[in-house]
Amino acid sequence: MARYTNSLPVPETTSRLRDSIISSLKSFGLNMVYENGDYLVAKEQPGQVSISQLTTIEVLINQPTVAAGAGCVNLVVKNEELPLRRDNHCEQVFSAVNQAIVALV
Repeated sequence: MARYTNSLPVPETTSRLRDSIISSLKSFGLNMVYENGDYLVAKEQPGQVSISQLTTIEVLINQPTVAAGAGCVNLVVKNEELPLRRDNHCEQVFSAVNQAIVALV
């Protein structure tokens, strides 16, 4: 199973950040499977790649705390594909989604 993660610090989280992340995920042709206040799950649509290569994207938006002083956005992109090559489909999706979220933050 291929799995790529990143944690991005954000000075403050707002509903605009959440909405921007959702629209960014949808712009990649991903279907929103689950939406909660601070947790999002999106999946690729079947048809472009094999079933084992279909990625699932999870985004957790942590609110700022007094102790930390900032919040963070945790990103997890995973699929059932064995990552036999460094440049695999899951890594390509992770790079694209990660760059889009970094641009938003």
